[in-house]
Amino acid sequence: MTDILPSRTTTTPTPPKETGSADLVEAAGHPVGGGLIKPGYDPRLTNEDLAPLRKQTWSSYNIFAFWMSDVHSVGGYVTAGSLFALGLASWQVLVALLVGITIVYFFCNLVAKPSQVTGVPYPVICRSVFGVLGANIPAIIRGLIAVAWYGIQTFLASAALDVVLIKLFPSLAPYAVVEDYGFAGLSALGWGSFMLLWVLQACVFWRGMESIRRFIDFCGPAVYIVMFMLCGYLIYQAGWSAVDLTLGDVKYSGFDAVPVMLGAIALVVSYFSGPMLNFGDFSRYGKSFAAVKKGNFLGLPLNFLVFSVLVVVTASLTLPVYGELITDPVATVARIDSTFAIVLGALTFTIATIGINIVANFISPAFDFSNVSPQKISWRAGGMIAAIGSILITPWNLYNNPDVIHYTLETLGAFIGPLFGILIADYYLVRKQKVIVDELFSMSPTGTYWYSKGYNPAAVIATVVGAVVAMVPVLGKDLTGMYTAAQYSWFIGCGLGFAVYYLLATRTSLAVRNASSPGTVTVD
Repeated sequence: MTDILPSRTTTTPTPPKETGSADLVEAAGHPVGGGLIKPGYDPRLTNEDLAPLRKQTWSSYNIFAFWMSDVHSVGGYVTAGSLFALGLASWQVLVALLVGITIVYFFCNLVAKPSQVTGVPYPVICRSVFGVLGANIPAIIRGLIAVAWYGIQTFLASAALDVVLIKLFPSLAPYAVVEDYGFAGLSALGWGSFMLLWVLQACVFWRGMESIRRFIDFCGPAVYIVMFMLCGYLIYQAGWSAVDLTLGDVKYSGFDAVPVMLGAIALVVSYFSGPMLNFGDFSRYGKSFAAVKKGNFLGLPLNFLVFSVLVVVTASLTLPVYGELITDPVATVARIDSTFAIVLGALTFTIATIGINIVANFISPAFDFSNVSPQKISWRAGGMIAAIGSILITPWNLYNNPDVIHYTLETLGAFIGPLFGILIADYYLVRKQKVIVDELFSMSPTGTYWYSKGYNPAAVIATVVGAVVAMVPVLGKDLTGMYTAAQYSWFIGCGLGFAVYYLLATRTSLAVRNASSPGTVTVD
């Protein structure tokens, strides 16, 4: 259980600035007033996007659909397929998948609870750990990472759209050649597709969280339908006997397979590390923590395993049908001798990638950047900052460089790991699941979460230590053993952040004061 404590602040803060119905400072997908702003909340920390929700309405299915949108994408397809091509037996891959996704499920439940019971997004709950101003540190780190991946995912979706356009209008093919019609590394057709999807995603996002919820409720199931149709078509072409759950030769057995299996487990956790960290941005909408846990179970262990098996069956059948192993679903549907099938498949995966992009890489920076200056940056404005940034980084150039992709994934783990470990250590071990919600919005120097000038030194130090140590193997891959260690950057950062913060927050002069017990309100 979590105890939500009333504010202990005795001073009378400046009342928050009033907002009108036309103001951009509007609750995410809720009418003005969706966020409950109390008279004592400081405007420097408050807008209706960040304030505790008045109503929490998401069911288990909405959380389930969230994870389907996160998994059912081109990136998810390729990631799952790659695990079956590591040289392991199929049962070993399934064990690694089950262990990895169970870890993700367990961690997601841990990070979901504080936001669900308080009704606040990830950057706001971080104020209890990092301080009311220090929370901008994890918010900006997560936000910038999401901007990069938002651009990359938009590019992947635009590449799928290119396939559809060229199939429908063959005369567009010359404009897909970068050398003839290109700018900044992207073809003219690529630019058109990228900007079209960029605008479409912005439109979905601008309509608010309820529209996003309805969108992701559709995306995940839609991909399942197309995936089963594609799998059925390939089985019809090749026969059931051609199904093989091992993509490639089995190279490892016995104890030799253990390090490879551990690497696969680490890859699964790293793949979900981004949305796992800021899952509170979504769990805050859950009608109950039980509903969130049920949605997580359906969407993670159950859904991910079914999707992974479906992926490997489909990929294995491309070998007998097309004479080569194809691990890109868009490339697979492009081989079908039917314009309708190609258009349907490619558009579905395009829509699915838009879904994961909005879920994993748009909403997070929207809340994160809004948290930096709530009265100047609304949730929508924060999202548009992320969208513009995703163009400026030219994500197609990042994605086309494999070395950059690996460094990005491992750096992502190195920085996200400590933030996750620190949040969990503080909420469950240091504060014993007690949160004074009102003081998350207080700038009073006597407030519980003021710490030292608005920053918690223990959390800042633990973040630096965890990230720096986790980055050592990432930057020093040429050294003996470092290449393997880099795969576990998230675990290294998480473990160090957790341990260093707990010791500093409980055993040193930087120890934080815990929330007092009188006047608690118990939440089941």
